This record gives sequence, C-alpha cells and structure tokens, in this order.
Amino acid sequence: MERTRLSADLRMRRHAAEFVRDVTARSRLPLDYSVASLRVVDFIVDGLRKSGRDRTAVGHVLFGLGVYAGEVLVRRAGAVWVEFDEEQRELFGRPVGVRMPDGRLWNPLGKVVKRFEAGERESLRTFYLQLHGRARPGLPGLPGLPAQPGSAEAGGSGGTGTRAGRGTGGTSDRAGRGTGAASGGL
Repeated sequence: MERTRLSADLRMRRHAAEFVRDVTARSRLPLDYSVASLRVVDFIVDGLRKSGRDRTAVGHVLFGLGVYAGEVLVRRAGAVWVEFDEEQRELFGRPVGVRMPDGRLWNPLGKVVKRFEAGERESLRTFYLQLHGRARPGLPGLPGLPAQPGSAEAGGSGGTGTRAGRGTGGTSDRAGRGTGAASGGL
C-alpha cells in the first residue's frame, strides 16, 4: 500500500507543478499553493461556468484545478495523495484523492466539478477553512490528547454513512463508507 500511495502522491504532485507552470506561463494568476489562492481557483471555475461551455469541454482545466486544490491540502494541511480502493472509487467517482493526517479522505477533483456545476455555494477556499483541523467523528483522540466528541473513545457512535455526493466530493472512513460530508467534500 505504501508503494501505491507514493506513486499517487508523486504523480499528482508532478501534475500540479506542471499545471501551475503552464497556467502561470500564460497568465499572472497567483497560484502559489496558499490557502488564499483557492479564491483564484473559485474565480477561474466561475469564469469557466459563465463561459457557457459544458463540463466535458473544460474537463482538462477542471482536472488541473482539482489537482491544484488537492496539492494545497498536501502542502498546507499535511494531506497526502492516495489511490482510492474500489469502493472509494465508486463513492467518489475518481481514482485518487487526499488523505488528511486524521485519516479522512477528500476528493478535490470532485469538489472543483461541484463548484463548476453548483456555483458559489461550493467555494474551495471556504471548504478548506472548514475542514482544516476539524477532527473526524469516530476516530480516537491522538495520543496525549483528549478524545474527540462523538468518537468511539468519547462514547459517540462514529460517522454517519451517506452516499449523497457520489462521484463529486466528500469524505470516506477507512472502510470506504461516506461520513456525512459526501455532498461537499474537497
């Protein structure tokens, strides 16, 4: 599994670097892997949306922006790129995503598509700010720290499974079940 993770991690990080190099060579967009740069991603996606082109016509750009958004999570929130297993691929509709330090999985590629389809209510920057540092229900507390409310250690029941966001975004626990954020995951 470690070899697969490294393969996905290296592949996606290279793709992000190439995308940023190509985009910044053609424009002066500040894609510097900062959290603030996710506003730029929102702006670009909104421009694509307003252009009237369908998703397939701009799919390569949406993919690049999704990889970029995922790389912001990697660089700023300690995530790593991972290959999804079969069940997670079915849930997310993508072969790769990011795993946060607390074990949650996110689908930045799908989140960008959701922004394209739904508009402003699917802000990548806002979502990053909401998820970064938030503990996932059902995971025990880290050593030396108190258990998170709702976790098994704290007497909670764990995540609430849903597949409402199939193919677009969300989180998944280690068994591949959605954890309630599937309709808006990054």
